[in-house]
Amino acid sequence: MTEQNQTHPEADSYDPEASSLAGQVDPAVMAELLSIRSSIDNIDATLVYLLAERFKATQKVGFLKATHKLPAGDPGRETAQIARLRRLAAEAHLDPAFAEKFLNFIIGEVIRHHEAIAEGHEAALAADHEATQSLRPRPAGEAAGPAGPTVSATA
Repeated sequence: MTEQNQTHPEADSYDPEASSLAGQVDPAVMAELLSIRSSIDNIDATLVYLLAERFKATQKVGFLKATHKLPAGDPGRETAQIARLRRLAAEAHLDPAFAEKFLNFIIGEVIRHHEAIAEGHEAALAADHEATQSLRPRPAGEAAGPAGPTVSATA
């Protein structure tokens, strides 16, 4: 079993010839169907790997946005991308409405990831700030806790 399949053992049990039609269809038709489905399986695998690469890139964008306190979404960019993908879909003879729905789903996930990255970034900054504050030398009579300065008994 490969390293990848150790984490997902069900990947080894995939049967590319699984079909409810087996035994009900002419064997030549079934063979052609399975051949076409094999191509579809390859395309699906490619889509998964392409989406993984896309999300790696958008994660970098999310960290850049979080670092510079930019909003997770960019409506101008999203509108331009949707128009571009609709045009490409039409050129490829794919339903532009489907392409738009698909891209909107991806954009929603990207924004959700960017928000999570920003929250994590803010939490890390707050923790760093608190750690820095706890290490800061304090004047005599000032407490080192969240209570702030204390009043000296000699004041």
